[in-house]
Amino acid sequence: MNGQETFDLAPLDRMIDEFGGKAGTLIPILQRAQEIYGYLPPDVLKRVSEKTGIPLSQIYGVVTFYAQFYLTRRGKCIVKQCDGTACHVRGAGKIVDAIEKELGIKAGETTPDYKFTFEVVYCLGSCGLSPVATINDKVVGRLVPEKMTQILKETK
Repeated sequence: MNGQETFDLAPLDRMIDEFGGKAGTLIPILQRAQEIYGYLPPDVLKRVSEKTGIPLSQIYGVVTFYAQFYLTRRGKCIVKQCDGTACHVRGAGKIVDAIEKELGIKAGETTPDYKFTFEVVYCLGSCGLSPVATINDKVVGRLVPEKMTQILKETK
């Protein structure tokens, strides 16, 4: 084994077949594929190209253009710390530092055990709760570094 993951592509094939070859379905296909696999690995993108007839280069163009798509495996728990204006002035930087220290990774990285992916975002739309973060899309507000560290310990 070369350490590369192998994927059961049968669910992908069934899903693509449901779209019936209709034009304009690439983005929904990629969204559903990412729901199935958690990200869009090369084997999945190649199969999408084969099944839809869309050139692989065009598929990569779409995937790299939209921030919603991920080409690398992500953690089971996605932590997004806001560093928009309201959060920034209320101490988001110290929370970012606390998260990086607690998880042992930098923003934009995933822990080696794939338990956590940490991202800094620039507005979660909950400025009244700043500083705010989401953990698996659950909003956590009025944060201080100690509170975030405790939440992460409880999530581990």
